[in-house]
Amino acid sequence: MTKITSSSKKGSDSLSELVFQNIKNDIFDFKLMPGERFTESEIAQAYQVSRTPIRQALYRLQQDGYVEVHFRSGWQVRPLDFKAYEELYDVRILLEKYAIQQLCHLDLAQSSIMTSLKQQWCIEPEQYLYDLKQLAQLDEAFHCNLVKALGNLEMAKIHQDISEKIRIIRRLDFSKDFRIEATYAEHQQILACIFRKDSETACKEIEQHISKSRDEVKRITLEMIASHSVVR
Repeated sequence: MTKITSSSKKGSDSLSELVFQNIKNDIFDFKLMPGERFTESEIAQAYQVSRTPIRQALYRLQQDGYVEVHFRSGWQVRPLDFKAYEELYDVRILLEKYAIQQLCHLDLAQSSIMTSLKQQWCIEPEQYLYDLKQLAQLDEAFHCNLVKALGNLEMAKIHQDISEKIRIIRRLDFSKDFRIEATYAEHQQILACIFRKDSETACKEIEQHISKSRDEVKRITLEMIASHSVVR
């Protein structure tokens, strides 16, 4: 787990917020594994902060569905529910396909969001990013911006909430170089279809792209959990 230094404490408006983000990142990075149990004292010692901001952060994480509290036995990272994740992926596919269908009827030359996506993703292989965390963030932004470009704020909010919930496993899609390269190629193909108003092909491409990512992160997640169990 990431120790919170005195300099980071001083630079933060809220120590509880800093602890919240650190624990959340440790869950996302599998430094705290799904199903792992811990106490407030153990977390406080690891981060070297008092138990009050730890408790505040943990209750926020509980509300967001990342941890569970057990009476008399401390806390637990919420076990992964793959059925729930698959259902969220299904909703993502529906939202993004609808957004694409509507975008194909718009004048995309007037869309700064779509123009920016094209400039960011339609690049040469030597320009590809291979930093796992950075590319995971850019990939999430790509899909969120496809929906956001439609201009339906409520739909964009729902999509953003879903993206937040699946982020814990979704970022694992970029742990292999071939998936990074495939993501660029698939994003380029999706954008090309949208800009030439080929709604049918674009929808097929986005569904295959999301489904492939879903299956890959599930496989990697199960391997990581199994490997962690063997080590422990």
